[in-house]
Amino acid sequence: MTQTTHYSSGSTAQVNKLLKNTYMLLSMTLAFSALTAGLAMIFAIGPFMSIGLSIGSLVLLFVTLKKADSSAGIFWIFAFTGMQGASLGYILNHYAGMANGPQLIMQALGLTSVIFITLSGYAVTTKKDFSFMRGFLMAGLVIMVVGLLVNLFLGNSMVFMALNAGIALLMTGFILYDTSNIVNGGETNYIRATIALYLDFLNLFVALLHLMGMGSDD
Repeated sequence: MTQTTHYSSGSTAQVNKLLKNTYMLLSMTLAFSALTAGLAMIFAIGPFMSIGLSIGSLVLLFVTLKKADSSAGIFWIFAFTGMQGASLGYILNHYAGMANGPQLIMQALGLTSVIFITLSGYAVTTKKDFSFMRGFLMAGLVIMVVGLLVNLFLGNSMVFMALNAGIALLMTGFILYDTSNIVNGGETNYIRATIALYLDFLNLFVALLHLMGMGSDD
């Protein structure tokens, strides 16, 4: 009985430490991404540079995941999130050039933050296990990626809006799943945990920005 109590207390302390480190690193990487995105906007990067940075950040993502268990992981996660943030420069400039563009971007960011804090906070406080969502979320992710690739050739604005609505909904599920994964011991590395939540936040923000931008486009 005593051993069980000590184990439970130790596990709770470890989870709390993991959550603290994860949210601290998440806030720093999001701030760094905002900085690099701002620089990319100032330098007015083009669409091809944006695509190149996106591909580069994907490569850095795999490197970061591989280095997550070493001290070098901190360097690589900032390299990844910095390049990922810079890749948004072209998209942000596009929406910033619209009527009420800066307000639109801030509204999308604010809504993303509210959704993220609410859902992640819910998963932390209730400690519910959302691992049952994994299959559905992964299947949905594959469908969204394939849909976006197909629509690159179709160029249908209605399909684009529907896909972004689907991505936004999917990311809300991933926020619950990834936070639950941390709380219930499925993820014990704070760098990998940060990457998961970072991608949830970023993809939700971009999807909401597209949706709000299309809704405001005359």
